[in-house]
Amino acid sequence: MKYSQKTLVRIAKRENNTKRNYLVVNPLQGKHVPASPSKALALFSDLADVVQGKYTGEKLLLIGFAETATAIGAQAAIALGTEYIQTTREVMKGVDYLFFSEEHSHATEQKLVKNDMDEVVGRVDRIVFVEDEVTTGKTILNIISVMQKEYRKDIKFAVASILNGMSEEHRMLYEENSIDLHYLVKTDHSRYGEIADTFAGDGAYKKSDYVQQKVPVVPIAGRMDARRLVDAHAYEAACRKLFEDISVARTLPVKKRILVVGTEEFMFPALFIGAELEKLGNEVKCHSTTRSPIIVSTEEQYPLHARYELRSLYDADRRTFLYDIDAYDQVLVVTDAELSEDEGVDSLIHALAVQNKNITVFRWC
Repeated sequence: MKYSQKTLVRIAKRENNTKRNYLVVNPLQGKHVPASPSKALALFSDLADVVQGKYTGEKLLLIGFAETATAIGAQAAIALGTEYIQTTREVMKGVDYLFFSEEHSHATEQKLVKNDMDEVVGRVDRIVFVEDEVTTGKTILNIISVMQKEYRKDIKFAVASILNGMSEEHRMLYEENSIDLHYLVKTDHSRYGEIADTFAGDGAYKKSDYVQQKVPVVPIAGRMDARRLVDAHAYEAACRKLFEDISVARTLPVKKRILVVGTEEFMFPALFIGAELEKLGNEVKCHSTTRSPIIVSTEEQYPLHARYELRSLYDADRRTFLYDIDAYDQVLVVTDAELSEDEGVDSLIHALAVQNKNITVFRWC
């Protein structure tokens, strides 16, 4: 078997979350743990392969969940050649939303742009929800309930997740509602909470100062926003153009050790650029800032050892985090934030600059 619990599951401890004290961290996903971007995208494509050919003759829409599954959904949609949209927790101007909840999360409110769903729902046969892991499936049932009330259309549903930890009771509920489940690895979550409680939580906790750092900030035009409905192949082409424009704006490194950092929901373009840099012979790691407050610990088997608390690039009043920053020859920050939140930019750069000197911020606008 290509993947297993051993390769895809690390248990971490959530900070002050009474609903679920553990978090499953995937070391290959390129979200919390720095990972090879090409291996992350290959993992996401392998998930798409599980769905490939299952719904011949049906028109699919893939929906990826923010934050952690936005890149998984994008790459799966590219592999399957479908339309794509991600959920969001950001505030967007001039749109209406479908609201639903993610009950176990630290940030429970999720949204889909209703304007785009109104447009696409009449021309798709099946919606495939894409997640990194499914444990109870309640979040997906919540959004399905919202859609069925809103559209009253005989839409079929399916779920594709890298990990599936559903109990037999929850699996049967999906079967009764004719919701197909696809996944790479079946997991047993019964001891995850117990395992999380064994860790000391004695890692390094660092609060990044908001000190202005002089680093190049390069705007790159042509942004395509997957929070809105996109054709997945057009989205991939836009990300390729982003990489090409970055290569024109700055001389790209060759045979260097590179870090590419994405920001919160904006993960796929960073992974795409990282994978392209790997093709040039670089050793590349990629991860992203996140809203998830995770305990860090010194145990060798624990996935995260140092936590940097930042201000969000999207909202300076929001705490975000980046984990396990290392030293690299060059760091590329790739974001779609407006960068009007100076504290957010400065805190991220300050955290990266502790071990890195060559930092460039690329803003897709």
